[in-house]
Amino acid sequence: MQIKNNVYWVGKIDWELRKFHGNELSTHRGSTYNSYLVKEEKIALIDTVWSPFKKEFIRNLEKHVDVQKIDYVIANHAESDHSGALPELMSYIPDVPVYCTANGVKSLKGHYHEDWDFHPVKTGDRLSLGDKDLVFIEAPMLHWPDSMFCYLTKDNMLFSNDAFGQHYASEYMFNDLVNQADLYSEALKYYANILTPFSALVDKKIKEILGLKLPVDIICPSHGMIWRKNPLQIVELYQKWANLYKENQITILYDTMWDGTRVMAEHIAKGIIDVDKAVQVKLFNVGKSDKNDAIAEVFKSKGILIGSPTINRGVLTAVASMLEEIKGLGFKGKKAASFGCYGWSGESVKQISDHLKNAGFTVFDDGLKVLWNPDDQARQQCVEYGKKIAKQFS
Repeated sequence: MQIKNNVYWVGKIDWELRKFHGNELSTHRGSTYNSYLVKEEKIALIDTVWSPFKKEFIRNLEKHVDVQKIDYVIANHAESDHSGALPELMSYIPDVPVYCTANGVKSLKGHYHEDWDFHPVKTGDRLSLGDKDLVFIEAPMLHWPDSMFCYLTKDNMLFSNDAFGQHYASEYMFNDLVNQADLYSEALKYYANILTPFSALVDKKIKEILGLKLPVDIICPSHGMIWRKNPLQIVELYQKWANLYKENQITILYDTMWDGTRVMAEHIAKGIIDVDKAVQVKLFNVGKSDKNDAIAEVFKSKGILIGSPTINRGVLTAVASMLEEIKGLGFKGKKAASFGCYGWSGESVKQISDHLKNAGFTVFDDGLKVLWNPDDQARQQCVEYGKKIAKQFS
């Protein structure tokens, strides 16, 4: 597929993908592995695809170019979804130079144990393709130490690696040809679940790229749609998302054993809405819901509540997993509270509060505990707690 002039998409659409990163990330709409072929006086291939598609990748690539005529291979990132077909490709062209960062050399050698003709590059280095250059931009920890972008002069195209992407399969491949609500939702989910821990670096890198004053007409990420219409809209969104992003939303995450904690969650939600009719309140039973969808809602929220009954002096495993996930993502500037039912010991609520504090949330109290299944009085107590939360989280 031609993107612009002599630049072609030669990747793979994975319609069936539903789990990614070793089942750590849900991909309800599939994904793409974006590889790009630049056919100027010199021919450069930017990234490959995931290894299950390596044979198909080579077959399709040969429809566009004799692989023996590829002059340069660019490895923006060594993760397997980007580089998985690289060993297959290099078996045809073992002497072609591979351009990547110094950390990319280490990572690619660690993955594939091959000593290809590596050419480490730094920010500002250029590779001439004739009358156009590829300009390299290091992007460490976005989201691996080896990550980099590259920019094609004259065509004003930024190949942005894992930045600005989405896990979204579509035969149309361009941002202006797909459902905009779906595109926004997948872009936010992608950022929330992958790039949140690196928000400070995202903000710094965007400012650095803008400081280079390179005109950008098209942004080509490694996954999902290519941004050709108003491409800087996704850059502007990243700037917002990287700076303590929050909407007027409170998300309630819980798991429940015999419905008591669910009843608490619903009555707390009622109390919040009684006080603030404008706030969005969303509830997720994390024992049944997709965790990555829930994380995206946490990312959007100004505050969260997490609830679990006490079991074996602790919390239910789905809640424990979600707490660990939230801690790892390093959310900033958000408020939190805890709640849960108990029968005789009741440790879960304080444990949740302590975990949320350690995760960087502002926690106002030790949470709300209710003995056994909430009766009418306890349900009203939950409503009043919700009213209190609405005021605290405003």
